[in-house]
Amino acid sequence: MKTVLAFDFGASSGRATKAVFDGERISYDEIHRFENIPINEDGHIFHNVDMILDEIDIAIDKAGEVDTLAFDTWGVDYGLIDENGKLVNMPYHYRDIRTDNALETANSIMPQSQLYRRTGNQVMQINTLFQLICDKNLDKAKKLLFMPDLFGYLLTGNMACEYTIASTSQMLSPTEKQFDLSVLDSFKISEELFAPLTNASTVLGKYRGIDVVTVAGHDTQCAVASMPCTDSDNTAFLSCGTWSLIGCELDEPILTDESNRLELSNELGANGKINYLKNISGLWLIQELKRDLARRGESYTYNDLEMLARESEPFRSFVDPDAPALSKHGNLIDKIQDYCKDTNQPIPNTVGELVRAVYESLALKYRYALTQISKCTGKHFERLCLLGGGTKDNFLCELTADCIDMPVVAGPVEATALGNIILQLISLGELDSVEQGREIILKTEKINHYEPKHSSEWDEAYERYVKIIEKI
Repeated sequence: MKTVLAFDFGASSGRATKAVFDGERISYDEIHRFENIPINEDGHIFHNVDMILDEIDIAIDKAGEVDTLAFDTWGVDYGLIDENGKLVNMPYHYRDIRTDNALETANSIMPQSQLYRRTGNQVMQINTLFQLICDKNLDKAKKLLFMPDLFGYLLTGNMACEYTIASTSQMLSPTEKQFDLSVLDSFKISEELFAPLTNASTVLGKYRGIDVVTVAGHDTQCAVASMPCTDSDNTAFLSCGTWSLIGCELDEPILTDESNRLELSNELGANGKINYLKNISGLWLIQELKRDLARRGESYTYNDLEMLARESEPFRSFVDPDAPALSKHGNLIDKIQDYCKDTNQPIPNTVGELVRAVYESLALKYRYALTQISKCTGKHFERLCLLGGGTKDNFLCELTADCIDMPVVAGPVEATALGNIILQLISLGELDSVEQGREIILKTEKINHYEPKHSSEWDEAYERYVKIIEKI
């Protein structure tokens, strides 16, 4: 019997899951959850690291005796450590406005096409490289630690740079699996800024007598590690939560100009594979709609919003979930209505129309991304494995199956935590590989199946959607 504690920190919430492995089955319970509320100060957004550290201690107290603990988090963000081993400042949030013009600055230093060929990352202004060229405190830093490695350091005093989280940075070569010196030199970033690159399932040090382990630091890679599938060749994955990350596993990265044009990303998986994927805004849009309505004095549960969306007219209005105007906090209702007005669509006015527009737009964007991924890889997918919190959203699962016209295998709900747990069990010698962990999950976890009810209406909607988002 081995007991582990998995910390999964998302951009909007954090939780701790305690798991026991008896050699055949993983039993687990969420023992602690908290809101991850950023700090707004002087016009900038920061992560509240001190608050998160307090929540870590609360979770450890609740957990009792455990063998190991580990962290996974969202990608791209980091903390800077000074020569005294202290944080230079609170880590910036990836939604902070300071990177608004970063892509133009970066392109003047290294063309986007060259940057993509070297790093394989979808070029997004939130990526670590672009944050760094806007970071006025970089000259005060001796080391940079990505968020999961930062929490490991603050607990143990030991530094590491885990591969999967580093591969979100726009600085790591997916072929060499090292930081690309040409990129670093061009942007005047010292290789010495980074801790030694480390594989998942490595013991970092101890905290309160517990071994702290590096797992796949990027939460997406933890989720993919728990994919309940023994045949990944014809299976696409969709890790669905605040963000949607849709893609497939490959043996080698794809670094072509076409892949760059289509904004597809190559990230390192915990099993050594390349996760070839697209970042799409996810259920954050539903969460933000709910917050926006609350600010207007209208209180709804998520179930309320789903029911109102189901009752609303289908295929009425669409948005691009990744439109820049929709990516910032606040006034999302106005922004959706403005988007529809600007694209000559019916303006959604009721709550149901607004929510349905988001749901259908997500499903259509998934189809759009899968079409691009199939084109670049030559793969014909037979199923989509939907992982994470989005599996609880039956309406989204149904719409996705209908839209992409293929079965959706939804589960496990706690995909990220389970991937974290599997990788800790590998560090303990209880499991041999990610594949063995996947087999256990396939046998023991609740998995829901959604068969497509595809119709010509979806094809008509998709044609209209493509014209809208491509501004044809």
